[in-house]
Amino acid sequence: MTPRPGVREHAGIYLRGLMMGACDIIPGVSGGTIALITGIYERLVGAIGSIDPASAKHLVRGDFASFQADLGKIDIPFLVVLLAGIGTAFLAMSGVILSLLTDHAVGTYSFFLGLILASAIILFLEIRSLRAATLAYLAVGTGAGFLLAGLGHLDVGHSLPVLFLTGMVALCAMILPGISGAYMTLVLNQYEFMLAALRALSIPEIVAYIAGGVTGLLIFTKGLKYLLTTHPEAMLAFLTGLMLGSARMLWEKGSLAGDMLTGGWIFFIAGLVIVGAVEYAKRRYTVSGA
Repeated sequence: MTPRPGVREHAGIYLRGLMMGACDIIPGVSGGTIALITGIYERLVGAIGSIDPASAKHLVRGDFASFQADLGKIDIPFLVVLLAGIGTAFLAMSGVILSLLTDHAVGTYSFFLGLILASAIILFLEIRSLRAATLAYLAVGTGAGFLLAGLGHLDVGHSLPVLFLTGMVALCAMILPGISGAYMTLVLNQYEFMLAALRALSIPEIVAYIAGGVTGLLIFTKGLKYLLTTHPEAMLAFLTGLMLGSARMLWEKGSLAGDMLTGGWIFFIAGLVIVGAVEYAKRRYTVSGA
């Protein structure tokens, strides 16, 4: 039996969600990049951007007509199916990544380091002109990233408010091509804890993280989109610097487990190659889809 077009379309969206989730859980590869490569990025941003926080007011006031009209503006089937794919990948891969971090820390952190540096280079190459102001944003981003990476040495705990704030930062980063939400979770010293929470299906921690992410998307998505549209070079330079500076933490965490230079160089190169392959696929898709 031939599947109906709607089923076929939803299956394709679900598979894209699986790919996005698999990448989002690995620091260095952005799910937003996968969305761009597979042709759903604009639809994703549009669907998220169409969510109006004022809809909650309509629901509380009992204005169901306005609430229903708000829902009609949102691409709900697309978001539900895509999130189902992302969630499936999260649950399937959390145990694998956690085991790698426990049993093969040097190789895993070296691999992540290769992913991050390659992503930063590719992001930097998107900058059209290297003016003094652009280089200044790069320097500021690098300094901020270096200081931010130091948070990994602070014992801020894993309380629900901390996880909420981490989710706000991570999910905003997750939808930006080139910026990894998982990496921001790692920088904020919550990565391994959240992997364990996913593996154990610890509902309070997962809900706090997701709630923070949803809140961040609703509050910051439009602002991030505005900055990337109106000040693209400054934002790209700052984000590149942020990634370069915060790579400090990957090196330090890996070094605590062993010799990164002799024990991790193969994995480092593998990280470089994978990001290069993803970028090649993105450029090929962009050219063929133009």
